[in-house]
Amino acid sequence: MVLRQDTSIRQLDLTFEEPQSARRIWPVHQLVEHVCEQVEQEYSDIWVEGEISNCRPAPSGHLYFTLKDADAQLPVVLFRRQALLLRFKPEDGLHVLVRGRVSVYAQRGQLQLVGETIEPVGAGSLQLAFEQLKERLKAEGLFDAARKRPLPMFPRSVGIVTSPTGAVIRDFLNIVGRRHAGLNVLVCPAAVQGEQAPGEVEAALAQLNASGLVDVIVLARGGGSLEDLSAFNSERVARAIVASELPVVSAIGHETDFTIADFVADLRAPTPSAAAELITEAQHRIAERVETQANRLERATRFQLLHARQQFDSVPLDRAERRTTAMLHRLNQRLDDLGFRMEASVSGLVRARQREVTELAADVLHHEPRQMLARMRERLGVGRTRLERSLERTLRRWAAGLEALDGRLRSLSPLAVLERGYALVLGGDGSVIRSTAHVAPGDQIRTRLSDGEFHSTVDEIPEKKKRKK
Repeated sequence: MVLRQDTSIRQLDLTFEEPQSARRIWPVHQLVEHVCEQVEQEYSDIWVEGEISNCRPAPSGHLYFTLKDADAQLPVVLFRRQALLLRFKPEDGLHVLVRGRVSVYAQRGQLQLVGETIEPVGAGSLQLAFEQLKERLKAEGLFDAARKRPLPMFPRSVGIVTSPTGAVIRDFLNIVGRRHAGLNVLVCPAAVQGEQAPGEVEAALAQLNASGLVDVIVLARGGGSLEDLSAFNSERVARAIVASELPVVSAIGHETDFTIADFVADLRAPTPSAAAELITEAQHRIAERVETQANRLERATRFQLLHARQQFDSVPLDRAERRTTAMLHRLNQRLDDLGFRMEASVSGLVRARQREVTELAADVLHHEPRQMLARMRERLGVGRTRLERSLERTLRRWAAGLEALDGRLRSLSPLAVLERGYALVLGGDGSVIRSTAHVAPGDQIRTRLSDGEFHSTVDEIPEKKKRKK
């Protein structure tokens, strides 16, 4: 039946294609890569708003968190380079805007947002960073009044960290010169705006502390926006102020501007000009007090002169002349008396000094080198004579002792015995022969006499004769 149908089909020249499968099989990694390409092309630069949760910085510097709202959540990664550029620290619960691109993490097949930057919703990033750093340093106790030091009442020199070309330094110097001309001002130049400003301010504080030339330090800068004052809201500058051994006055911006440096400094001045007035306040008060007292003294003197003139005018001329003449006489007498006393005192002092000079001259003559040398020579001659006599007596005593010892040695010497006719017999090895038992026929022996020795050979050793009882 089947063969018949195939034959009929061939005869009718009818052909049918084999049905093909409509399924396409994707390897997992290809599908994920394809989806990732599509998503990244479609969502390459977007802003996403939500609340931060599960925020966890990695040791590598990357930042991971979840962005969520009431209905969904999206993982977000902020790589180290972008995380370092943030002006505030992301925390759980912050409502933020995240700019970035949507991607797929292939190892998990997970949709994620690769962030480029983050902005807080409601508060600017600089303000948020300011508040975060302020709370953290406050918790460490760096704002406590107990750790802040009073300014010296009368500083001899003040160091100011500011831009050397701005109007701030000119105003500061003008006020110091007007209120306390004797105060020395040491300017330590530093950038007060820009990325390099925190490092330069920190270095300037360390330099002034190490110099030992100033008694107090002023940080000064004119007003500006929060962005302009950001260097003085940095943790680096705040900790440099805390580490300063010298008192630090913060004079940043206008009276309404507050920075982190103001909170950690030992004293906050509303403006740089106010800082100059605060530093010179004690000296200026003294100057004002002196000026007030001088004015009072001048007025009192004028009053006394006026009163004396009135009294003088009320006295008759002849009486005034007599009183003046009497007073002049008393003054002249007093002057003569003082002159006599001074002359007597000077004469006594002159005589005393003359006695001292005479005594000193006698001491000098007594200690004159030539006289001292003559006395030393005389003492040396006496000592030499005594030494020669002592040596002569000692030598004679030693010579007598030596003669006695020589006589005793001669009496005990073997040579003295030999001189009395005795002989000393020695063996071939130089040992003394004391008995015939120590030699044998044929031995070579030496016989020592008082005037020499001779050699001989033992021929025979006679037997000892027995003593008769």
